[in-house]
Amino acid sequence: MPVSARPWKEIQAHIQEQILKQCVDVVDPEQERQILMKVFIAATWPRLKDHGVSWIGFYQADLPLPHTTSMLLAAREPKAACSPIGLHGACGNCLTSGKSMVVHDVAQLGDNYIACDPRDKSELVVPCLDRTGNPWGVIDLDSFEVGSFDASDALNVQILLKVARLSK
Repeated sequence: MPVSARPWKEIQAHIQEQILKQCVDVVDPEQERQILMKVFIAATWPRLKDHGVSWIGFYQADLPLPHTTSMLLAAREPKAACSPIGLHGACGNCLTSGKSMVVHDVAQLGDNYIACDPRDKSELVVPCLDRTGNPWGVIDLDSFEVGSFDASDALNVQILLKVARLSK
């Protein structure tokens, strides 16, 4: 498995530090999730934007599975994106399967690709799992470069989601 040149360890340390500062007195689980998504994005975006990532964001299911019909954009950087989105794209497939997706070239997805930015060439989507192991949303990373993401990146994002208490 290739080793990513992205600063995953630095990001992990920053996420841990920010969670300790920002979630001390939060008791409502939904409010905590919203804060944690913002902490995650604030910790990752400045460290990934110069490492081939053009966009990062969370999509949340509109309803719990199996009743989900679409996904809604939550925390993201650097710009807004499509919302709501259907379940036919990479994010929807990741949500319904509960498995990470590394898309080497988004052009290969054909009609199953939801293009929020036509410059995007590759994508990494990792599910966010609740305490029972059911997906509640996904984290989506895009790149203007073909082949920007690999299995090592997917594993590192999974680890970060666990550290950030956004996935089991």
